Amino acid sequence: MSAEILDGKAIAAEWRQTLAADVALLQRDHQLTPGLGVVLVGDNPASRSYVTAKEKACAELGMYSREETLPATAGLDEILSVVDAMNRDPRIHGILVQLPLPDSSMEQVILEAIMPEKDVDGFHPVNVGRMMLGLPAFLPCTPHGILHMLKRSGVKTAGAHAVIVGRSNIVGRPLANLLSMKSALGNATVTLCHTGTTDVGTFTRQADLVIAAAGRPGTITADMIRDGAVVIDVGTNRIADPSRKSGFRLVGDVDFDAVREKASKITPVPGGVGPMTITMLLYNTLLSARRHHGLGDPVFRS
Repeated sequence: MSAEILDGKAIAAEWRQTLAADVALLQRDHQLTPGLGVVLVGDNPASRSYVTAKEKACAELGMYSREETLPATAGLDEILSVVDAMNRDPRIHGILVQLPLPDSSMEQVILEAIMPEKDVDGFHPVNVGRMMLGLPAFLPCTPHGILHMLKRSGVKTAGAHAVIVGRSNIVGRPLANLLSMKSALGNATVTLCHTGTTDVGTFTRQADLVIAAAGRPGTITADMIRDGAVVIDVGTNRIADPSRKSGFRLVGDVDFDAVREKASKITPVPGGVGPMTITMLLYNTLLSARRHHGLGDPVFRS
């Protein structure tokens, strides 16, 4: 058996067509263009690549985007000043501070400085708290994108046993919460594994759905997956590859070639979860613009 490849790029393209149509209607009927403000600190190549992809996606949908680039030596006050200007800018409906920052100790303070109404990454404590309570909120983009990918691909989460490997505040923890909720995208039984878990394979071999979000290549091997399980790989890791012009290639947290022979469905890296993450960022920006102007939420069907 060889697993069905879940093409995140193709699924995201379908969603973006819907979003683009909604943006066009907003511009025609309300003279409103959703706007995304991006703050990039330093010159991390991966961060630069992510920001470029997000800005390109905005342009393709007809959204407005503005980037503020600061040197890696930028201090807290300088970064907060940029965030404050975007908070006050009526053209900006969503603010994204690209992580990681050169000085990670600043991250929480800066994230909390973003107005919750413009926190399209879903990282502000207000949005995190509302998400935990099942109240309307900006959901974090990667977990939200994974849920829509699963539904679009016919993967039933209700009643399934999902094992998440990785407990970050960006993916693991919010995804565990969303998957366990009584909703059309959740209702699963969830086990959350992490670096303190003894023998992760004991849990993953019981799972109908395994989501790898540990940030470490080779975390999930074939012997850790039961036949027919669905495997979602969130990892994006650069490893050396002299055969490539760049000198590296991207791999996930899953031993893809081996695991695909046991799984029923699997996401590739790249081209799996990543495009859905960017799509949900665009969705949140559109949602913010509509809410700010008292319009109904956009329809986003799976």
